[in-house]
Amino acid sequence: MFESLSHLTLQHYWWAIISLLGALLVFLLFVQGGQTLIYRLGKTDTERTLIVNILGRKWEFTFTTLVTFGGAFFAAFPLFYSTSFGGAYWVWMIILFAFILQAVSYEFRTKPGNFLGKKTFEVFLFINGLVGTIFLGTAVGTFFTGSQFSVNDMNFSQWETATHGLEAVLNVQNLALGLALFFLSRTLATLFIIQNVRHTEVIIRARRQLLQDALPFLVFFLTFTAMLLLKQGFAVNPETGEVFMQPYKYFRNMTEMPVVGILFLLGVVLVLLGIFRTAFCFEKCSDKGIWGAGIGTVLTVFALFLTAGYNHTAYYPSTFDLQDSLTIQNSSSSHYTLTAMSYVSLLVPFILAYIFYAWRAITLKKIDQEELEEEGHVY
Repeated sequence: MFESLSHLTLQHYWWAIISLLGALLVFLLFVQGGQTLIYRLGKTDTERTLIVNILGRKWEFTFTTLVTFGGAFFAAFPLFYSTSFGGAYWVWMIILFAFILQAVSYEFRTKPGNFLGKKTFEVFLFINGLVGTIFLGTAVGTFFTGSQFSVNDMNFSQWETATHGLEAVLNVQNLALGLALFFLSRTLATLFIIQNVRHTEVIIRARRQLLQDALPFLVFFLTFTAMLLLKQGFAVNPETGEVFMQPYKYFRNMTEMPVVGILFLLGVVLVLLGIFRTAFCFEKCSDKGIWGAGIGTVLTVFALFLTAGYNHTAYYPSTFDLQDSLTIQNSSSSHYTLTAMSYVSLLVPFILAYIFYAWRAITLKKIDQEELEEEGHVY
């Protein structure tokens, strides 16, 4: 079946899969966002334990999706992996360290003999939520702004700055996306907590917190989007492979690929509806906002990834030398490798079905103090 597909079709197929994994990862970062709200929403040790446990039941989904996203990128587009992870290693090491802190914190926060105390691990969770989201957003921002690297004829890459990726944080557009991701993760976290916690005081604080995070999210997201749609983009001549700067490239991508543009707009609308339905209560307050905002987040991020890689666009541009920029054509694995991987990808729907089943089983009823007392394992 997949053998009959062209190499270019397989490359587009795998970019779509990676885009979907990236979109799911952004949604699941609500766990990180919630970790930065432990002391905002929980004023007692009992309330904080409640929040940590509702988030702790989902943290492995985020971690697994991050690993799967990285693994798929490595297998499908190894030149990106070697260029970015091998060159901008300070950014990726910081992200990795932040996620290690998360895993350690959930494991040892309530362990007997924890001489560091709960608060220490709660601080670690805050660091993961703050650093992990902002740096991930900044790293993804370089898909649109470019990085200082070179690639020779033997596909050997070299980073051309001594800061090895940290310079991306100084780019306004990258930072806007990083901060947008941070406040989005907090917004999704409040929506998730409102739906899944049975504790009146925590829910009241979460509803108050919602707009405090949603408004800065909108400011930073609109700033990033405006800069994206109005800027020059890294276009590729399909006949020669030459990379050149094209005015309004990413706006053109969304208009020349109308399905992508519609997905982007629909996603934004769903996020806003999810926030609006939960934040503004006229008769009965809704606790289902996480579904609209969550689906909207996945659609929006999925469309952004497609905009970065499709329609003859360099998804990882080099500002050191435009011709060293990476595209889905020049950075992918061989036709044989992509074909073999494509057969494995047929298992994805079954994996997603299992994740949905496990997710539903975990959140079948709202968590409260009584359930925590009966629970055999408490984070």
